[in-house]
Amino acid sequence: MDNKKNFKIMATVTDIKGNCNAGHKKGDTFEISCYKSVGLCGFFYHNIFTTLSTYEYGGKYPWWRSEIPELKCPDPYNQISLKIEKVKIN
Repeated sequence: MDNKKNFKIMATVTDIKGNCNAGHKKGDTFEISCYKSVGLCGFFYHNIFTTLSTYEYGGKYPWWRSEIPELKCPDPYNQISLKIEKVKIN
């Protein structure tokens, strides 16, 4: 079985309410995966892990309004929002 993927998942911080304790800023873009938490705090990464793994391995939830999921930090006072999208690797 070939497990090579022809894409990577890029995350973009789309909004911040308050201050991100991990230091992320609006507009930050980084590669993320089930194996790369890229400095997200443990609470946020834990909160999005099932969605991230579903997306990374080809799944989709029926409530997603588009092919680009939007994810929110569980901290209601210092909440950051991310969008994740697949980018083709040459």
